[in-house]
Amino acid sequence: MMLTARATDGSAMTDVLAEALALLRQGGLVAMPTETVYGLAADADQPEAVARIFAAKGRPRNHPLIVHVADQTGVEHYAAQVPGFARSLMLAFWPGPLTLILPRRPGVAADVAGGQASIGLRCPAHPVAQALLRGCQQVNIHGLAAPSANRFGRVSPTTAAHVRDEFQGLLQDADLIVLDGGPCQIGIESTIIDCSRGHPVLLRPGMLGMDALESAAGMRLSERDQSSPRASGTLAAHYAPRARVRLMNARAIQQALDLLGPDARHIAVYARSPVGSPSAHVRLERMPASPSACAQELFAVLRTLDQADTRLIWVETPPDDPAWDGVRDRLQRASA
Repeated sequence: MMLTARATDGSAMTDVLAEALALLRQGGLVAMPTETVYGLAADADQPEAVARIFAAKGRPRNHPLIVHVADQTGVEHYAAQVPGFARSLMLAFWPGPLTLILPRRPGVAADVAGGQASIGLRCPAHPVAQALLRGCQQVNIHGLAAPSANRFGRVSPTTAAHVRDEFQGLLQDADLIVLDGGPCQIGIESTIIDCSRGHPVLLRPGMLGMDALESAAGMRLSERDQSSPRASGTLAAHYAPRARVRLMNARAIQQALDLLGPDARHIAVYARSPVGSPSAHVRLERMPASPSACAQELFAVLRTLDQADTRLIWVETPPDDPAWDGVRDRLQRASA
């Protein structure tokens, strides 16, 4: 069974929340909206429930999940210690699109962490996610493991319809309730900062600016290195549609379209610059000039362009500007 329940805020979904909480307590799955993307959630402290997430997504068991908590009190259950700079980041950006990697308490959520000694924690801002997590607190569920609600490596979902498309007919052994909180406001996954080594290390950019992050942490952020723990969404190839994505500058896109001429087929273009094709079979989508607007629509646009007859998606390379780092990261992984 896949049940979709519409609710734009937690106060409007008391009955739905009760069903979702009952399913979570039974080890089932709930797709919940967050401000970033929709997550496929299960009780992080039930190994069998966590195994259902991995199975549904086709995700390797050593690729860790992020645990979502209602507030900072949920951190104490999962983290062995929390450095001062990590608490400062929580104070500045929670609830919000920031995941922190912290030392994991021994014996807690080992399956979620992919067997690592660290664990990723986030407090989402979406009102439906907050309502669900606060309900979890009332029934002794400390946190929800919730990776993006899509098959592993594919384009992340930013609407409830995307979730249904991903899992329709695939979840034969488990019920799934999809909480429909409308389109995600931010549209790409959270910024991930490793706080497990005594200083902050950026593992995945999102839509939080480096200046703001470093100001809140009170120190500079290092870049990911080989000693960094495994973290969600950091594989070289990820967020990929079925069609092949290629990043190009606007001039290269226009030259290629001109060269192919009116016979061009199976191509879609997503570009900020005005480009055109003499072929009526080329689909052209204009990329917003604002990085936040582009992030909000990015995954939905990739899904739309990834139609059955589309084999190539040409995307104009984002500007070399820190504000575009999150969008650039997702596009580079989609094209890998």
